[in-house]
Amino acid sequence: MAGTESGRGTVGGRGRGHGRGRVIVGVSGSLASLAALRVAAQEARASRRVLVAVIAWEPPEGEKLYLRHPDREWARHWQAEAQARLDRAFDEVFGGAPPGVDSERHVIRARPATALGELATRPDDLLVLG
Repeated sequence: MAGTESGRGTVGGRGRGHGRGRVIVGVSGSLASLAALRVAAQEARASRRVLVAVIAWEPPEGEKLYLRHPDREWARHWQAEAQARLDRAFDEVFGGAPPGVDSERHVIRARPATALGELATRPDDLLVLG
């Protein structure tokens, strides 16, 4: 998988949905992505799948320029910003963890289409976009 991935672990009931497809949703913090997160959680709950929320990020100046002048501290800063944005999305939509559904949070350093495409690989995965 491209970039860095940081999961927040599984939240909610144990064992439900494991081995089945997942409901994967891209989250950016936009209103459309918050709506997609809500719909994805409903679908995960109804189908007893794991909700996998993904926020993808790249350095603001882009990877090519970053590679010319790499700064690990700067990259850690933007990764932490992306994690905070993902956590805020969960707080705004659910007030924390979504009730009644196992969930994972992933922060991936890649373009959104790349991150989601590389993650949604199982035959029973459902990809929700906002």
